[in-house]
Amino acid sequence: MTVLRGALVTLRPTVPADVPALAAIRATPEVRARWQGGDNLAAEVAADLDDPGTHCLTVEYEDRTIGMIQWHAEESPEYRHAGMDLFLDPAVHGKGLGTDTVRTLARHLVDDHGHHRLTIDPAADNAAAIRCYTKAGFRPVGVMRQYERGADGTWHDGLLMDLLADELTA
Repeated sequence: MTVLRGALVTLRPTVPADVPALAAIRATPEVRARWQGGDNLAAEVAADLDDPGTHCLTVEYEDRTIGMIQWHAEESPEYRHAGMDLFLDPAVHGKGLGTDTVRTLARHLVDDHGHHRLTIDPAADNAAAIRCYTKAGFRPVGVMRQYERGADGTWHDGLLMDLLADELTA
């Protein structure tokens, strides 16, 4: 089990015992507005763990679970890259923990997995997430129109961002 250490956070493989804490974070209004979900968030988090194409890492700060970051890889040689997504407890927002989390996983994906390009796709109106990813070196590629259906049933734009290995900030 690979454990990754950032400047502030520790990322470790998510295990079933993490599901209740992660489901509680997913249930907070701020996270649920972005990640949505049905009535059983614990089952949804557990399903992520069972998906063989998704690699889930629990984010810890000061010995406390504060969220999860996950990644997937496109392995086709012509399009090889990795993508990531994350959520953090709103109680720790604004402390640089998201940027440290993204940088830590990005460094691992570049150095240990050999990816030359990474992607992330926040909601186009999620200014805080976009700032976080920009600090880690991600750049906007373009708006994906009507990319995601919101809880209200309407479609919302997403922002595709990418990072090339040599653009990763320290």
